[in-house]
Amino acid sequence: MASSTDDDPAASGDHYVYVLECSDGTYYTGYTTDVERRVAEHNEGTAAKYTRGRRPVELIHAETYDTKSDAMQREHAIKQLRRPAKEQLIQKDA
Repeated sequence: MASSTDDDPAASGDHYVYVLECSDGTYYTGYTTDVERRVAEHNEGTAAKYTRGRRPVELIHAETYDTKSDAMQREHAIKQLRRPAKEQLIQKDA
């Protein structure tokens, strides 16, 4: 895990990629350093434009990474997946 510093709270290695299921059944994938806060922002309508009109959203998958770069690469990879592959990813959590 990355070392923690007082100057950067995200430096503790807490970088997350998450998948939400929107009220219309679509998926949204994102990156954050605080999953609970970010899901709350999505449900308040203050996060992504995509989820604003598709509330409420539900967290259905999350992965942790040591670096922001690793998390961002994984976010991109998940976004490239077709729906059946995303469903397989989510089923691993069930």
